[in-house]
Amino acid sequence: MINVNENNIEELDLPGRKLRWVITQEKDKSEFCSMCVIKIQPGAKVTPAHLHPNGEELVYIMSGNGRALVGTEVEDISEGSAVLFPKGVPHMLKNTGSEIMKVACFYAPAADPSSYEYHPEIDIDDFDK
Repeated sequence: MINVNENNIEELDLPGRKLRWVITQEKDKSEFCSMCVIKIQPGAKVTPAHLHPNGEELVYIMSGNGRALVGTEVEDISEGSAVLFPKGVPHMLKNTGSEIMKVACFYAPAADPSSYEYHPEIDIDDFDK
């Protein structure tokens, strides 16, 4: 059995978020998926916008609220929201609230930042809700 507590995982300081890779192919030998937890400070954006050319990402908002950009669509998100980022579609999250936004991110197939395609020219603030 693989049983991982996120609090026992090293926290990485990345642009716009703190990240912990909870389940990975390399560490946990997962065959089809990976998972991380991110924390986004109030007013911060996960940058740069990016996409996953080989699979999907599903995010679940554990706490806080903000906005999600998927392609050219922007929607409000809050605790309990789940957002699908389809394969090949640029996306970005922004915390518009006053508390940390905590997000669980699930990838299928397994992904890590080396498999992302980055799009720094895309900014969630350039799109109207």
